[in-house]
Amino acid sequence: MLFNISIGVLVIGITITIQAYGTRFWLNYILNQNHVSTLVRFDRRVVKLMIMTALFLLSLNFLEAMIWGVTYYLLPGITEFQDLEKAIYFSLVTFTTLGYGEITIGSSNRILAGFEAMSGVLLLGWTTAMMFSMLQYIIKNTFKNKNKN
Repeated sequence: MLFNISIGVLVIGITITIQAYGTRFWLNYILNQNHVSTLVRFDRRVVKLMIMTALFLLSLNFLEAMIWGVTYYLLPGITEFQDLEKAIYFSLVTFTTLGYGEITIGSSNRILAGFEAMSGVLLLGWTTAMMFSMLQYIIKNTFKNKNKN
């Protein structure tokens, strides 16, 4: 059990690092491209920016779930996954806390699935918070720029 807890904490640390650096990269990209400060109204550019932001952040979440899937696939004590695709599928279902249950892992390793679910709730919440922050920032700047004109 201690081994699985250690692996879970390690993978959580890796996925949080990915989310943190990915978020930092995206914010720097948006600010350096001057996407938001030039907006005058809520138009197609805003929608495009929100779509690009969502796709980027969800790509980070997918990468994080894939890391969990690779972890399941490579751990010697987990034999339920015949191929990497099944391990990644199980990971996505667990990361999103969807939990279909048609694929499960043995009782000695299932604590990892709990750690992944906690990680997924945290990281998907982070993604949601970033989307909301982007929308707030856009709305604030849109109205600020509109009042200048």
